[in-house]
Amino acid sequence: MATYMDAVNGNHTSQPNYDPRHGGPFDRGAADSWYHRDRNPHFYVGGTGTSDRVGHDQMTPAEIQAYLAGYQYNEQFGGKKDWD
Repeated sequence: MATYMDAVNGNHTSQPNYDPRHGGPFDRGAADSWYHRDRNPHFYVGGTGTSDRVGHDQMTPAEIQAYLAGYQYNEQFGGKKDWD
């Protein structure tokens, strides 16, 4: 099974490498999927919740692609938060 870092490093697909930084677009996409949230491309300039949030309308196409790749990665290989 592929790991999070495999996806970040592009080791299991033809996808480009993605920044693994907590709060980055790939991380936020994976987190939204994990927590059962809808796709809503965004990321944080620094740490999640402790820095400025960049919304979809301010993101570059590459940042949106990274967010969507993180979301899809978690949908395919990750789990989901169990609220029980």
